[in-house]
Amino acid sequence: MYGGVVLLVNHNASFIFELILIACEFLFDELAKYLETHLIETKAHWLRLNFTRIYQNIFQNNELQKLQKWCNDIVAKYPDKIFESENFSSLQENVLVSLISRDDLQMEKIKIWNLVIKWGIAQNPGLVSNPKNWSNETFLSLKTTLQNILPHIRYFQMSSDDINNNVQQYQQILEKDLWNDITKKLMSADRQVSSKILPPRVILAPILPIRNTEPVINGAHAAEIASWVDKKADIYSVTDNPYEFKLLLRGTRDGFTKDSFWRLCVKQTHLVVVMKVKGTDEILGGYNPIGWDKPTGNRFYKYCNDSFIFSLKNCTIQNSILSRVKKPEFAIDCSMNYGPKFGVGDLTMENDFDKRLNCWNCQYSYEKRIRNKSTFNSNGFSRFSVKEYEIFQISKKP
Repeated sequence: MYGGVVLLVNHNASFIFELILIACEFLFDELAKYLETHLIETKAHWLRLNFTRIYQNIFQNNELQKLQKWCNDIVAKYPDKIFESENFSSLQENVLVSLISRDDLQMEKIKIWNLVIKWGIAQNPGLVSNPKNWSNETFLSLKTTLQNILPHIRYFQMSSDDINNNVQQYQQILEKDLWNDITKKLMSADRQVSSKILPPRVILAPILPIRNTEPVINGAHAAEIASWVDKKADIYSVTDNPYEFKLLLRGTRDGFTKDSFWRLCVKQTHLVVVMKVKGTDEILGGYNPIGWDKPTGNRFYKYCNDSFIFSLKNCTIQNSILSRVKKPEFAIDCSMNYGPKFGVGDLTMENDFDKRLNCWNCQYSYEKRIRNKSTFNSNGFSRFSVKEYEIFQISKKP
């Protein structure tokens, strides 16, 4: 019925989204649902690049159930996209409820509690952050603000330290029976309580995310990178790897451009960049513990003693190469016209990383070249394109 409409706007995802909002406003529900499905199935890349904007709009209309679920499925796995965003305090209540009520939200229980309190305080202008100075009326105001959210907190899975250090000071916003049951459970885990105990959340945290297409690195590669991060003489085994690898960006999913890099990775720290070179078995990459900051001007360097670049053994590549920084004052290059950039061109991704040999390796700020000598030109540069690249944020396992 609406095929003609889709043909008109198929090339413009932004226009489709605006048309969906207009259709909802004028109660053209069937058209909105049709375009909603079309957008998810054909423009997922655009949705990811404009995630924050999309997320702020779709919960203003309850008819957009498919887009809401699609977005919340992503936030459940990568909650920092919303919970650590500048717009977190302006989230609608129904959005927050839809997230923290999920059994698969991948976030620590106490962090959820602290962020809920932060959100509640933000909804009450003039409320000071220190509860020691609050009156009974102030606690009542916060309790009223959070009345639809508090039932979704997993109190009975929190540690005693979390309860004592973070929850106890706000006990007045909880129902008395609930607080009594929480304290009973702290004294004895076997005590029976009348309050509803929500099930533990499902943990979805393998070493590497599960993907439908071939990943750049495997568990053994991740263990070797982790060993270099910890400066170990011996290589971790796959089972002993102490780090989790959280996928922030994938080229075939999010785009091979500097814009997608800055959108998804700016100010993130402890980053591992890996890339598969077109036409070879090479896997190149680098570790940046301090992150990239987008410059207001053209570029600047960040000092770092612990960054490194590397080449990983893979199929016909027999040995890995580790190249640690030797000029830390030029370790990390932040340039708005580039993507990830280590050193003074030591490992550089310019833009459209999958095209036109827009990546290269040279030797200046780091100890070694990470590509075969035969690939370098007379100027000391080895240029290449990538068929895939990924950026992970690593953190120690709990």
